[in-house]
Amino acid sequence: MEQREFGRIGRKVSVVGLGTWQLGADWGEVGEDDALAVLDAAVESGVTFFDTADVYGDGRSEQLIGRYLRSCPDARIFVATKMGRRLPQLAENYTLDNFLAWTDRSRANLRVDTLDLVQLHCPPSSVHSSAAVFDALDTLVDQGRVAAYGVSVETCEEALAAIERPGTASVQIILNPFRLKPLERVLPAAAAAGVGIIARVPLASGLLSGRYTKDTVFPEDDHRMYNRHGEMFDQGETFSGVDFAAGVEAAVEFGELAPEGATPAQTALRWVVQQPGVTSVIPGARSPEQARANAAAAALPALEQDTLDAVHELYDRRIRAQVHHRW
Repeated sequence: MEQREFGRIGRKVSVVGLGTWQLGADWGEVGEDDALAVLDAAVESGVTFFDTADVYGDGRSEQLIGRYLRSCPDARIFVATKMGRRLPQLAENYTLDNFLAWTDRSRANLRVDTLDLVQLHCPPSSVHSSAAVFDALDTLVDQGRVAAYGVSVETCEEALAAIERPGTASVQIILNPFRLKPLERVLPAAAAAGVGIIARVPLASGLLSGRYTKDTVFPEDDHRMYNRHGEMFDQGETFSGVDFAAGVEAAVEFGELAPEGATPAQTALRWVVQQPGVTSVIPGARSPEQARANAAAAALPALEQDTLDAVHELYDRRIRAQVHHRW
């Protein structure tokens, strides 16, 4: 699989990585053996980048990754985790003392002395303008607790603020054919600054797979059921903030753009991979088959310009009014 330089970090990671929120919680139950099988299938398919967080299953996702990497010491996987959501989302909670406690917990879960990358987990907007917060992150690097740090953001303005910070190694942002706004300013700014871009929610919580209908019912413990309108966290994390029924209709049209031999989900991933400035895209997977299919998107031929133009036209016609002004 293609490996891309990770900006200021100086390491290469697979252009298709693996998001591991599904292995922790909020997507329905995934058994431990099944979760480890997903990790194994991803690595066998060329994935060298895992993304996790300390709150996914209250640390379960990190622990599973730590267990897997301990059993496969030669895998050389780059692991990005996140911190900041173990307390209420208040700017005053983003302190060095909390950072020390959170990273100690993640280091123990992942069974490493130094975290490859730690990201602030969609903090309040004011955190991005706090010199004290970024001084504390620099301290983590100086102490060897983390090799690098970045920020996971909800909005383009937050991303641009993070990119301006000289120590920021990466920005994680929602990017998919139903979320095009980052293409305008964020990706060019990141490329100019040497900041890596991690594209999350690339399938719009599964909408872009084309597998759902308006009558699809998700389990009660799945965020696609309980956070559809932003009841528990930012609405943009669920279906990219797109109304479910409208998204299903748009996904049918998107599926018609898939080239021969590619599924709609693979087409969406291939689209993200092609965007200038993207370092890695991190689809999740609940089964080994999904992990392999996602990884295979990296080997697809580049999408034709007609297809790229059709994605923009679909977005402008069906999606822009719902999401562009918010994120």
